[in-house]
Parts: sequence; C-alpha cells; structure tokens
Amino acid sequence: MSSKVGAWVDHQEAIVVKLSDVGEETTHVQSGAESQLPRSSDHTTRNFEPMQVPSDDPRERKFTAELNTFYDEVRSQMNHAGSILIIGPGEAEKELRNRTGSKHPPAGSIVVEAADSMTKAQVVAKVRKHFQS
Repeated sequence: MSSKVGAWVDHQEAIVVKLSDVGEETTHVQSGAESQLPRSSDHTTRNFEPMQVPSDDPRERKFTAELNTFYDEVRSQMNHAGSILIIGPGEAEKELRNRTGSKHPPAGSIVVEAADSMTKAQVVAKVRKHFQS
C-alpha cells in the first residue's frame, strides 16, 4: 500500500494525516499569514480622494506570499503520497490543490472536498473513511 495523505486546511492552519502500512501520523501546521487588516482610510468621514487612499497591492502580495509559503510547508508534509485528500472551508483547499498540482504532482490522485471547521479527530476519521472506500 502506498502512502495516503489527507489534509484539512484553511488560511490559518492545516492538519495533515499520513496513512501508511506502518500506521498513522498527524502533523499540525500554522500559517502565520496575517489576513488583511483594515486600512486606516476605511473609516474616514472625509470625501474620497483617490490620491489619499493607499494601494492594497503590497498587502495583497505579502498575504499571498505568506500563504504560498504555508502551502509549500503543507505540501512538504505530503511528499511521496500516492493519493491525496484535501478538505477545508472557503478557498484554501482549492488554493492548496493548485499549488500542490503545479509544484510537485503526486503519483496518484488529488481529491478536493469542501468541509467546515473540524477537530483533529474528525479530520483523522474523515481521511480514514475516504481511503477505505
């Protein structure tokens, strides 16, 4: 049996579960990515003047770079996986799938499913159930 890996991921953290012939290993990865903070100009009562509003581009680039570093760390936990299951809320699971498939495609398949917030035990149970079928 080749290694099978499942991960629950959002923009703040990931829980990675590796299943193999020798057992099961669970890893928790924190992103460290700061979600976008409100700009100081967002709460102004003055008239809008385009030249006074700072650009969001540097903040967006920084956030995207932090997420990509996080996704690469999660992907490193999935090395040598025959099959991968990625679950999570929002867009994070799709972003990780795109990052995983483009950088180092696995030998097997990548399955992506939407899921709400889950405990570590729920993630482990979901990964086991997925790979038993």
